[in-house]
Amino acid sequence: MAQPGLWTRYKLRWRRRRLLWRGFRSRHRLTVIQNRTEKIAAGDILLFATVRNEAQRLPYFLEHYRALGVRHFLIVDNGSEDGTLELLTAAPDVSLWSTQASYKAARFGMDWLTWLMIRYGHGHWTVTVDADELLIYPEHDTRPLPELTKWLDQQNIAMMGAMMLDLYPKGPPDAQVYTPGQDPCGILNWFDAYGYWVQRQSKLDNLWLQGGARARCFFAEDPRRAPTLNKIPLVKWNRRYVYVNSTHNALPRRLNRTYDSAGAERVSGVLLHTKFLPGSAARACEERARKEHFSNSNLYTTYYDALAQNPDLWHEGSTRFTSWKQLVDLRLMAKGKW
Repeated sequence: MAQPGLWTRYKLRWRRRRLLWRGFRSRHRLTVIQNRTEKIAAGDILLFATVRNEAQRLPYFLEHYRALGVRHFLIVDNGSEDGTLELLTAAPDVSLWSTQASYKAARFGMDWLTWLMIRYGHGHWTVTVDADELLIYPEHDTRPLPELTKWLDQQNIAMMGAMMLDLYPKGPPDAQVYTPGQDPCGILNWFDAYGYWVQRQSKLDNLWLQGGARARCFFAEDPRRAPTLNKIPLVKWNRRYVYVNSTHNALPRRLNRTYDSAGAERVSGVLLHTKFLPGSAARACEERARKEHFSNSNLYTTYYDALAQNPDLWHEGSTRFTSWKQLVDLRLMAKGKW
């Protein structure tokens, strides 16, 4: 595998340092609501997330990750108004910070999480996800995360990549009924099994995966603008590490090698993307007005307009979601030697 030249390595090193400095400075933007980090023990798996108005998703989100083996949640709330703060404050395994600062100006929340990961994540296996992402991996239902991370340590692998898989209902999202605490896969039980493409980007040595339901429905005329679907949500963290673009890629660049030297994927997971729950149309209207979710929001006006129409993403080619085994068979998830 070709290594970057000296000049490129120098620029990447300084980019990493600048991003770490941004994270360090951002600590002044955070107000402690509930700090229970004294409960964190050596070897605990930690979860980091930024949330806003996620009272609908958080009850199941917390339950899902607790069942996987997460022992402590470190969460930044960005101006919630729907009871999210109260819900998280009441959870005994959550440490909570709040900020009214710009999500976009903070690199879409990554500056805030960078500081928390510097302060609390060093030496721990960390899960970094959004509230609408549920991580699964081969045998997750019988072998929890501590077993997986122990195996990764034995293999000298410091991370696991995952594909973000858009789940959607049959029919418009607002025509469904969802109760907080319910498994969202009970109504979001369809996905696109085919229609994905991937390339390797040499600068950061990362994969760039696109396609799926959102590309099919919202970006058919210009597929290269479709959302990026590859992420690196599970990492054995070091305070010198930093995410560059959401969790799509990281520095040092070796963290992006979620595939082996022959190009095949190592053991990998899937982030079940639960964006299309009831209320997603109203949320799209709000995001369009706030312009906080994309670096060039004007390019996504059409996307938000389409989401606001409460679209039915189901089509004759949709596949009903059943289990992780199905995703391995479809090669959307890799079992590797795990």
